[in-house]
Amino acid sequence: MAQTSEFVAFRFKVNLYHEDMSELLCSGYFSEVTGFEATMEPKAIREGGLNWGEHQRSGPTKFAPIILKRGVTDINDLWSWFDVTTNQANYGYRLNGEIIVYGNPSVTGTGSQQSVTDNAVMIWKLNGVLPTKFKGPDLSANASQVAIEELHMVHQGLELQRPAPAGTQGRSAS
Repeated sequence: MAQTSEFVAFRFKVNLYHEDMSELLCSGYFSEVTGFEATMEPKAIREGGLNWGEHQRSGPTKFAPIILKRGVTDINDLWSWFDVTTNQANYGYRLNGEIIVYGNPSVTGTGSQQSVTDNAVMIWKLNGVLPTKFKGPDLSANASQVAIEELHMVHQGLELQRPAPAGTQGRSAS
């Protein structure tokens, strides 16, 4: 029996919400996401009479921009958000979001009753997201793709969450 492997081009789902996370404004799938980086710059404090070293204290944390590449979504939503934050009256309109990372899909059932479910392995939560660069696809009369080539976003913080295992949602630990 030959082994088959599923090729999944879009392993990252991006959801963007109003600040209170009550309404989904945009959702799309991307094949590449970069920029999950946080850097803390420590502050050195020198103490009089202490000649061997300095006290190290936590300093400000900086976050790298998140870059979404080669995505498929309703392009009007992301373009409208970029346009509103850069060109219209809502300058600096920030959203909150999540980036869901999928592992290999799981297949259940047999024959014509097979179903494929996405297997979320981690979720990155983003706070105060603001778009800084939007790059659409190159247009060609021969191509049929409508996609987003790149979207750069800055943010004010990120958090890593692990999704609950399948079948345990709504249960409490005993």
